[in-house]
Amino acid sequence: MTNFEELATLLQKGKAKDLTAAVTEALATGTPAKDILNNALIAGMSVVGEKFKNNEVFVPEVLIAARAMNKALEVLKPALAASGVDPVGTALICTVKGDLHDIGKNLVKMMIEGTGFAVIDLGVDVSAEKVVAAIIEHNADIVCLSSLLTTTMMYQKDIIDAIVAAGLRDKVKIMVGGAPVTQQFADEIGADAYTPDAASAAECAKAFVS
Repeated sequence: MTNFEELATLLQKGKAKDLTAAVTEALATGTPAKDILNNALIAGMSVVGEKFKNNEVFVPEVLIAARAMNKALEVLKPALAASGVDPVGTALICTVKGDLHDIGKNLVKMMIEGTGFAVIDLGVDVSAEKVVAAIIEHNADIVCLSSLLTTTMMYQKDIIDAIVAAGLRDKVKIMVGGAPVTQQFADEIGADAYTPDAASAAECAKAFVS
């Protein structure tokens, strides 16, 4: 029988090689891919998220754990697809036009993936047109906009305006974040949510689709 707690611990410690070996073995012994995803990977990542929120672990530890999760997911994905397990939703993420910062964005991406989402990363310096096109192409449920500069945070509003103009506003939830962004600003530009850190962003995204 697969010890999910053991797998979750390997993930939290960022032991990618051991984790992928254990996931491969679990699949070989007939453990359903969905159970491994939910009871080991997502469970482990949510512990990391909680610790990150409480300042018990920091960015490097989160990145190492997320890397281990991604390696394990590579092993798991074919089995998940074969058993017809769909992601809980599709999220787009980007840093807005004029802004090249990506550490925060990458962290949020990994945490949201850790709750079972398919995440489409559009990168940095992303235009409103590109976001609108991606919503249509990927049938996205959530759009996450990051901005680390006061000079670029207003572009979050431009993207939201473009989504409204394209008639897609009621199809997606829009989450905003980044150092200069506040709840008040999010309310002013018409976003659905502001989250102060990556773990909260993951919780918020999951709440939107559940």
